[in-house]
Amino acid sequence: MRGLWSNLRSKGVIQVYCKIHSVQSKKVLAACDKELIGKTLKKGDLDFIISEAFYKDNPVTEEELAKLIDEYENINLVGKKTVNIALKKGLISEKNVIKIAGIPHVQIYRLV
Repeated sequence: MRGLWSNLRSKGVIQVYCKIHSVQSKKVLAACDKELIGKTLKKGDLDFIISEAFYKDNPVTEEELAKLIDEYENINLVGKKTVNIALKKGLISEKNVIKIAGIPHVQIYRLV
């Protein structure tokens, strides 16, 4: 698998990072555009930190993230690429998206 990730990285295909968190008996998929890792977005008194600890684990392509989004009930997305995937899938609409310093962010909770 390591060879696959290296090959994708070298071609510039990796666009997003994702990480799976376990919270009680639920899992949360967190994903963000790779260029946002480590940045702090500011809006008024809000400092939104896009930390490696929360978002960066597995580098994935947009196509892979689209598949992962189908597997999780709780999803946290930051960035144009990641949020656009959810928009294209019809999971959210533009009115569900907030912008922090011009960067789109959405949280999706599916009630199962």
